[in-house]
Amino acid sequence: MLEVIVPATSANIGPGYDCLGIALNLYNKFYFEEIDEGIIIEEKEKEYINKNNMVYKSILYFFDKVKPSKIPKGIKIKIVDDIPICRGLGSSATCIVAGLLGANYLSDSNLSKDEILKLATEIEGHPDNVAPAIYGNMIVSFMEDDIIFHDTIKVPDNLKFCAMIPNFKLSTEISRSVLPDTIDHKDGVFNVSRATLLVTSFMNNNLNLLKVACKDKFHQDYRSPLIKDYDKVVSHANKLNCLGTFLSGAGPTIISLTTDDNSDFLPQMKKFLSTLNNEWVIKDLHCDNSGFVTNIIN
Repeated sequence: MLEVIVPATSANIGPGYDCLGIALNLYNKFYFEEIDEGIIIEEKEKEYINKNNMVYKSILYFFDKVKPSKIPKGIKIKIVDDIPICRGLGSSATCIVAGLLGANYLSDSNLSKDEILKLATEIEGHPDNVAPAIYGNMIVSFMEDDIIFHDTIKVPDNLKFCAMIPNFKLSTEISRSVLPDTIDHKDGVFNVSRATLLVTSFMNNNLNLLKVACKDKFHQDYRSPLIKDYDKVVSHANKLNCLGTFLSGAGPTIISLTTDDNSDFLPQMKKFLSTLNNEWVIKDLHCDNSGFVTNIIN
């Protein structure tokens, strides 16, 4: 049996729309084994126990694209998910990566991480979530002429990602539908400058620059009206002197940056979130430096 552990991811990180992503230490676990025939899926979310399950679809995609000499007659998949679904924390990316790794194992294909990334990007459409799920850390990535370019950005070890997760979902399709087809030149310059500053702030540990570096003109202003109490949450996080706040992926999760020595932010923010109409949970997360992990279980 193969165990695959895949980290949550947060894409965009403010101005890095569709090109920046970071792995976080919140995980989904997946288990794969060959059986005599058919498909068995064990998953607590009953709506995903069918052949439209993203893990299973990714397995089939692997077999179709790679055409391995060995294809199992049957597969059992067990999913233990701790990453909230449709919250902007890369749950679908974990399913894609895990499915491809499961197929890689069951078919004895031995594909490399770069080859898994290529397949995952073909399924996902862009590499911003799947790349950090595979490699860990913060990753800048994009595709050009069917070639994926990516590089790693070192995140300061003492930086905390306080993920504020509401009890309502927001699909990526709806979140993308509100975005404009074109942007103003000044907004393009705004984002290029902030995204560049965001990267150098992480690399040089200039955390005092993050508040301005997290600002964005590409997506957050359009998506925030879809999220109940977004402005209230961001405003209160700023009052508590966070280092910066951004919408995680397509939302609705909101992430505020602090450091390990700031012991006040989390309890005070948790107290504020409890006053809102919707239920919110806050998770104290750090960057995952490893990406996925696989273990063979006898």
